Amino acid sequence: TIQVSSRYMHPRFTIRERCRTIVTMASSFSIHYYLSLSPVEALIASQLDPETFGTYMAIGAKNGSHERIVFAELDAPFDAPFDWDYARRRCVPHRSGEPKHSVWMAVYRVLERTPIDRIGRLYLTTRDGRTLSLRSSPDRPDTARPYYVYQELCPLTPLVVSRMDPAAFANHLTDPAHHVSVPRVVFSDLKVIDFDDPDDTGNIGRTYDRNVDHLRAIVQSVIDDPDKPSKNVERSAEGFSYQIIRDGLYIGDRSGLSYYPMPTVDTIRRDHYDWGRSAMVL
Repeated sequence: TIQVSSRYMHPRFTIRERCRTIVTMASSFSIHYYLSLSPVEALIASQLDPETFGTYMAIGAKNGSHERIVFAELDAPFDAPFDWDYARRRCVPHRSGEPKHSVWMAVYRVLERTPIDRIGRLYLTTRDGRTLSLRSSPDRPDTARPYYVYQELCPLTPLVVSRMDPAAFANHLTDPAHHVSVPRVVFSDLKVIDFDDPDDTGNIGRTYDRNVDHLRAIVQSVIDDPDKPSKNVERSAEGFSYQIIRDGLYIGDRSGLSYYPMPTVDTIRRDHYDWGRSAMVL
């Protein structure tokens, strides 16, 4: 039921006009479908736009815990075993006319059941609820490196050192021929510390503060051992922060790889200053 302001119920409005007002208010909020990727994997319907949804998820009055949120907006519904009718029934404005914040539809194996071509923009929300939008790009970086550092974000969350470039890494992780694999993976490539001059590495926060020696040993092991292309550094994304992202984020499986480049620091300073300060990128 929609609670309509009493001024619209004034006798000077006909019954038809009152009904039209109620219908207009009920339909003024479209349903957005969001794929939450970190810290939890979930499919959520909402009448909030992406920026407002990010703020709600990060610092909402009831459920917010002031944490980073990574999510995507989906082109939905699509052919997958999710209850779209349930979302349409439940995702309606409150009686006050306020939009519905969230309807949780699934919290298990959501990423693997979502076609990559139905995943739209990615959104990175800071702990204080500021959101940056990322568009996918066909132009992936092609610079070869001796090794890469990846933070997996969904469905698993290890910090990994690998000799494989992003495309090969995603293909390897999602290959069912391996004993350990996932159907689809979301990960970010990270800036790498300069072991010879850590103070000159740049703005990478405190990600490597507590495990530099361990990281150095793993990097050397991956470089030296031809039979071990990747090794885990940590099992969780606890040390992940936006300021350590190097090129961008990736969503991949055996069918291909989507790349979401991070804006340059200059672009963030010019167009997303508040987000950059909140994310400690600036």
